Amino acid sequence: MNVEQWNALYPIGTPVVAYPGVRPEDPLAVAVRKRQADGRFVEKADADLCRALTTVTRTPAWTLGHGAPVVSVEGYAGGIHLTHVDVIVEAPSDAAVARG
Repeated sequence: MNVEQWNALYPIGTPVVAYPGVRPEDPLAVAVRKRQADGRFVEKADADLCRALTTVTRTPAWTLGHGAPVVSVEGYAGGIHLTHVDVIVEAPSDAAVARG
């Protein structure tokens, strides 16, 4: 998704889960979790490799000089690549479902 598409769909304040490092399904994150499960030593930095932030966007998305689309979120300094940001879609309320 490019920044124009993102900004048209998601205003500032959109609830998201953001992964500043790597996504949990990334092969690197999978390998780190395997090492941890096997009881091998893992640096503290590795343990926080795929930290997830449940937060909201604080800026519109923009494109970095080298072309990467990013957005800023509350609780993290700098931009996070749009592929590392998942929008939280709220389930419809019971009242809304009843109105159908």
